[in-house]
Amino acid sequence: MKLGMVGLGRMGANMTTRLLLDAHQVVVYDRSPDAVAREAAEGATSSTSLADLVSQLSPPRAVWIMVPSGAPTDDTVSELLGLLAPGDVIIDGGNSNFRDSQARCKASKAKGVDFVDAGTSGGVWGLKNGYCLMVGGDAAAVKKVEPIFLSLAPKDGYAYVGASGAGHFSKMVHNGIEYGMLSAYGEGFEILEKSEFGYDLHQLADLWMHASVVRSWLLELVELAFREDPKLAGIRGYVDDSGEGRWTVQAAIDESVPAPVITMALLSRFVSRQDESFSAKVIAALRNEFGGHAVKHETSGEAKA
Repeated sequence: MKLGMVGLGRMGANMTTRLLLDAHQVVVYDRSPDAVAREAAEGATSSTSLADLVSQLSPPRAVWIMVPSGAPTDDTVSELLGLLAPGDVIIDGGNSNFRDSQARCKASKAKGVDFVDAGTSGGVWGLKNGYCLMVGGDAAAVKKVEPIFLSLAPKDGYAYVGASGAGHFSKMVHNGIEYGMLSAYGEGFEILEKSEFGYDLHQLADLWMHASVVRSWLLELVELAFREDPKLAGIRGYVDDSGEGRWTVQAAIDESVPAPVITMALLSRFVSRQDESFSAKVIAALRNEFGGHAVKHETSGEAKA
């Protein structure tokens, strides 16, 4: 089928290529003309604006947006609603908050336009392996654009999961689980690296991929990382977050669900961004005050009682 793709970052560009490989016609738009040109070279049809993109589609139109969450998605949806007609479909495949998706669905419905939230997992490997798609919205609207999902996903990698917001809520929790898994691998390999045994971490990562109970695709990626840089010397231990972990923790609080692993995984990312922890300074000062424990001073690094 013919569709529009808005946003040609790593995910949007790879998704466009995968759709083209399965004989879809894709009209593309991005604020970067270079990004548009790259996809046009792959066989996509270029456009210079959202209005231009919509003009090149035939009703009922389908437009997939793959832009950052928050204001960029709001602005894109708002502009599209001024261009689309009743019966058209907007698909948001980004990491949007599910409450935002529900609000956008309501605004779209007022214009007669369907809004579908597609939780999308697969990262930069999606082009080769396909994308896991958790799709929410009106069931009839999802059915209209289902050929897109079937092309993007591997076999059994796409499912309609419920009403508006269900796709992005399930992707949010998926990412929360991912936070916990990443932290567990990170902590485990640090314990190994600090131990007295001088482990070859690449060897262990590779070993654990064979019949171990902790084997996973994430472990395969750990093995790949250690293969390329055994000491991870070229990587700074600074871990950002996209917001999905925060939303998962908030959802756990809202539903009174104890989620200590995901919560601590999120907080550990905050710690990774501190060059110097002020709370640690307070603790060190207090230990010195009540127990005379040594503290390290910034000027010399020497421990003083």
